Amino acid sequence: MSILHEVLEGVKSVVILGHVNPDGDCAGSCLGLYNYLSEQYPEVYVQVYLEPLSSKFSYMKHFDEVKNIPPQEPEGCPSFELCITLDASDTARLGAFLPYLQNAKNSLCIDHHVTNKGMGAFNVIVPEASSTCEVLYTLLDSEKISKETAECLYTGIVHDTGVFKFSCTSPQTMRIAGELMEKGIDFSWIIDETFYKKTYVQNQILGRALLESITFLHGTCIFSVVRKKDMTFYGVDKKDLDGIVEQLRITDKVECAIFLYETDVHEYKVSMRSKNIVDVSKIAAFFGGGGHAKAAGCTMTGSIYDVINNLSLHIEKQLQQAGVECITES
Repeated sequence: MSILHEVLEGVKSVVILGHVNPDGDCAGSCLGLYNYLSEQYPEVYVQVYLEPLSSKFSYMKHFDEVKNIPPQEPEGCPSFELCITLDASDTARLGAFLPYLQNAKNSLCIDHHVTNKGMGAFNVIVPEASSTCEVLYTLLDSEKISKETAECLYTGIVHDTGVFKFSCTSPQTMRIAGELMEKGIDFSWIIDETFYKKTYVQNQILGRALLESITFLHGTCIFSVVRKKDMTFYGVDKKDLDGIVEQLRITDKVECAIFLYETDVHEYKVSMRSKNIVDVSKIAAFFGGGGHAKAAGCTMTGSIYDVINNLSLHIEKQLQQAGVECITES
């Protein structure tokens, strides 16, 4: 019996939480667990609280049942017997839904971020796993995973592995993906519709970001910025910016890619990706964020020059330690 099934014994109510600005792995793990519990523990009241999910994930069963409104007063937040957090590396990443964890009688944290120090009474954190969906799969009874649950878990794995091409993809990842495929999911449709397909305006903002990208540190790094006025002009929101940092990352000769989008005056959400050398999780953690060695993020304040200059100091240090030539431009 896994720790998940152990903590569920005798429980009558469960709240499921994920991180702010939920991505494919967050959406897939939260809804995957929700479906599994609804099917295997029908006597348990289960509720998912997340910020609004992208409509591209609307095929997931129970998508419309996710609650988006946080408690107005922390002290008035309903108390669940068990809180399960998924794909959130620390309490700050739970955003306005944190009171549900704080008020729960018991808690279980399921994650794969190397920066996660454990925020639950029980913690299952597997940094070497490709995704939280992969970790969650190992805690479920595989024979009881339905097609609907499998669709959610497969989605999360696809998104966090970049369709099985990122270095976090392991033989175990592929075995689990294969077992999920055996549940009868339309795996090719999931990949095309949620990972590759873009709207016209998404292509426009991607093109703008690539056109205005700048290399630095002797061409070993690249960054691009989307400002709030640009988002307003194109009629896009933060969900439409998915994939930009990955496109920057595959630029020839680039080791580290940085994408910023403006969230407030002199405030930027930072996404970083690296190929082989730079551990961006250490850089993100230094600035109050987190993530993985090759994919991490944080929020930073200051001018664009300040943000890039501060990040470049840390990147340059790691590159120099690895013997990579990177001359700082004046």
